Amino acid sequence: MKKLFTAAALLGLSAAASAQGTVNVICSVQAEWCNVIATVYARTTGTRINMSLKGSGEALAQLIAEKDNPKTDVWFGGTGDPHLQAAEQGLTLEYKSPTLAQLHPWAQQQAKQSGYKTVGIYSGPLGFGYNPELLAKKKLPVPKTWADLLKPEYKGDIQVANPASSGTAYTMIATLVQLMGEDKAFDYLKALHKNVGQYTRSGTGPIKAVARGETAVSISFVHDGPGEKMQGFPVETITPSDGTGAEIGSMSIIKGARNLEAAKKFYEWALTPGAQELGAANKQFQLPSNSAAKLDPRIPDFKKIKFINYDYAKYGASAERRRLIARWEKDVNSLPR
Repeated sequence: MKKLFTAAALLGLSAAASAQGTVNVICSVQAEWCNVIATVYARTTGTRINMSLKGSGEALAQLIAEKDNPKTDVWFGGTGDPHLQAAEQGLTLEYKSPTLAQLHPWAQQQAKQSGYKTVGIYSGPLGFGYNPELLAKKKLPVPKTWADLLKPEYKGDIQVANPASSGTAYTMIATLVQLMGEDKAFDYLKALHKNVGQYTRSGTGPIKAVARGETAVSISFVHDGPGEKMQGFPVETITPSDGTGAEIGSMSIIKGARNLEAAKKFYEWALTPGAQELGAANKQFQLPSNSAAKLDPRIPDFKKIKFINYDYAKYGASAERRRLIARWEKDVNSLPR
């Protein structure tokens, strides 16, 4: 309770604010972060907030199903690709926030390439999670490049999510295609398949398995590591020295929103430094999109990471995503391990 009031004070908003209606939000970040957003926003603005927690793929499916009668006003968080697909399919509303100039260039670019139908709210690099205790026990080295994961000594000791259900894993495929070229990337994924012990449904599943000693290495967003470590689990993260991609977590206003003015007010609030600092306050360590947000030291230092020039527009398109996932299912997931 104390933490919530501290967060409210951080935002510089009055907890006695007058009631300002209702806003319906699909939230695609971790549950604790979603719940604190709902509590702080309601207490500091007086607006009733109906929060529904759904993964980004599930959220997109709901918006498609409700296209003719939307029940959602704002979609907050989750990997940016499904937000770009929602924009492409006319599910979200063009809205140019007056706050755009305060955001990092990658967040502004996300807005621009969607026709201002979504915006970047955080970013997180793709990399490897590893359990140092398990690596030491098995006498395995820390993987430092993508090629390292193909070494036979890692057989059965790597987990990654299934790209058909996980934005994290799709980001991996798109990253490798851009880094190596498509055919070489799929040759790599076939070789990696031999070392994968399990494909999980969710993108956070592999690093949780690493933290709990169930597997030695994961392919994960590295910002998911510190929260596990804070719970006392032995987990470290590293980004591949040969280059990697990053997710741009996004936010969109739904076309046909019943509470449009309330949706815009929530959207503007979510872009403020104080609102974005709630992520780290709840053990979520993505880089906030507002350049004025105070950074927790556990947030990955983007200046120390080698990033590819990730083409979010191309790899966020529905047809490209379907094509690459279908190729992965046919060429990789059908192979024995």
